[in-house]
Amino acid sequence: MGGKSDVLAAGAVCWRLIDGRMHVLLIHRTVHGDITIPKGKVDPGETLPRTAVREIEEETGLAVALGVPLGVSRYDMPDGHAKIVHYWAAEITADAIAHSTFVPNGEVAALEWVTIKKARSYLSYPADVEIMEAFGALVDAGVTRTFAIIALRHGKAAPRTGSGPDARRPLTPRGVTQAASLVDTVTAWRPLRIISSTATRCVTTVAPLAAATGIPVKQTDRISQDALESGEADVRSVVGKRVRARKTAVLCSHGPVLPEILREIALATGGQTYPALFDAANLDTGGFSIVHLSSENPAAGILAIETYPATA
Repeated sequence: MGGKSDVLAAGAVCWRLIDGRMHVLLIHRTVHGDITIPKGKVDPGETLPRTAVREIEEETGLAVALGVPLGVSRYDMPDGHAKIVHYWAAEITADAIAHSTFVPNGEVAALEWVTIKKARSYLSYPADVEIMEAFGALVDAGVTRTFAIIALRHGKAAPRTGSGPDARRPLTPRGVTQAASLVDTVTAWRPLRIISSTATRCVTTVAPLAAATGIPVKQTDRISQDALESGEADVRSVVGKRVRARKTAVLCSHGPVLPEILREIALATGGQTYPALFDAANLDTGGFSIVHLSSENPAAGILAIETYPATA
């Protein structure tokens, strides 16, 4: 993140295939008279992924799900402050196009779908061209369409006591707040499945996400801490099913199980285990890591990992 005086913003390279050719979305801004990638400033209390989704919808009328991160641009504004912009890729579906609410307005005069080659010459700012080049590298590698496995550690739970099974430990008030606060960020990737350990602290953590999305929670002992400690866990089958499905999913589990989840994602996609993978598994309560994989070629391995701490 930036310094206190820095301006934080977020956006995305929105893309779709038109007659089989890759096209990206540029906006012609009314006041500035320039051509840019859709983006906007972070609202107070807002996370960067939520900003990207909100700003794209406000500027283009398109509802999006974020894909893989593309990088961060930093440049100085006329007032001397630095502007730091985080970008993702975002595939625009036919349904999103059909339901677009865009009309020319005081901020955006027009939207234009162009090839990446044309985008390089149309964009007004070198920082935007660099982000477009990062997206172009994904296209060249054939890994544009992606899905994610979101590994989530349960919220802060009550301490272990001598009475009652460990799996029944509830969330603390802080844990409940963490569970509610993760919804805005996680939904920026529009998960389609929610898988949880059967432990109360895990099921309760994903309850607000399930309520917000309408997605039922599938509970399984296979990724529970009790099963891991008794040698009965089966992380491989849970992760393998999610990789085969190629749909963005949340896996809510426990600190000791998360390294196994990340390791199995790497193995299931032909990748190697490496230090960043274990860093991504080292989450505090309420934190989560987003592992990006190719939809068309999961064997391409892990494309990127993003890690988000709890915001409460």
